[in-house]
Amino acid sequence: MNATVASAEGLRLDGRYFYVWMAGAFALVAFGGFIPTFWRRLPPVPSVLHPWSTFMARSSSPGHVSTSFKPRCSGAAYDGPPRWGLAGIALFSVMMCTILIAEMAVLKRDEALGMGDAARRFAAVTLCAWPVMAGIFTMAIVNIRRPPVHKRFMMLLMIGMMTPAIARVFLTLIAPPGAGADGPPPPFVSIPPALVADLFLIVAMVHDWRARGRPHPVYVYGGLVLVAQQLLTVPFAATATWMSIAKGFQSLAG
Repeated sequence: MNATVASAEGLRLDGRYFYVWMAGAFALVAFGGFIPTFWRRLPPVPSVLHPWSTFMARSSSPGHVSTSFKPRCSGAAYDGPPRWGLAGIALFSVMMCTILIAEMAVLKRDEALGMGDAARRFAAVTLCAWPVMAGIFTMAIVNIRRPPVHKRFMMLLMIGMMTPAIARVFLTLIAPPGAGADGPPPPFVSIPPALVADLFLIVAMVHDWRARGRPHPVYVYGGLVLVAQQLLTVPFAATATWMSIAKGFQSLAG
């Protein structure tokens, strides 16, 4: 009886609908941020990039919604993700493969245009974030039977994935006319959009503070990893080590 009451109390304090609202916010940012480059096709991008905004928006909700409709007081063991949750896993896997293919296409295109070094430096923004996102998603799946942990990893994942959409808002509203005409931008332009995306992390931590009395360790340690990756990518992109890695990756495109 005590275990059942504790379980029910934990679900109540965890703010079930908070994650649904956050999922809606992520979907809104993903769709809204990609309108200039997806619907209006500005600036021109390889066709393989066009599904990106759809993947972003559709993958923003499964983890949060699926963990919001567990039995409230039953105390029964969770039997695993629903079928549409498995579809979300497949969707994310396809999206991650698409990111790599798209990055190869961009590098190959920019190399042909004589902007190879600039493109390889800017590719660090995507390719350094890729393993971090994959790791966070893996931790979310490993903890699928622990909903409070699982949904926080999913929250952290979507926070990290909001940067591309927010960056396109910066490009549309702030960048001067003709920006990007001289080739890919320097990697440091990714920092302001990333910091704006990190505001979602602050919101999540404040929610935890009010509901649990302290932020969950997933937000604390996972957030540190996420922010460190965002900040350290810029200096790393300027190193000879990264340029060697980028050239090796580019060679996979033939």
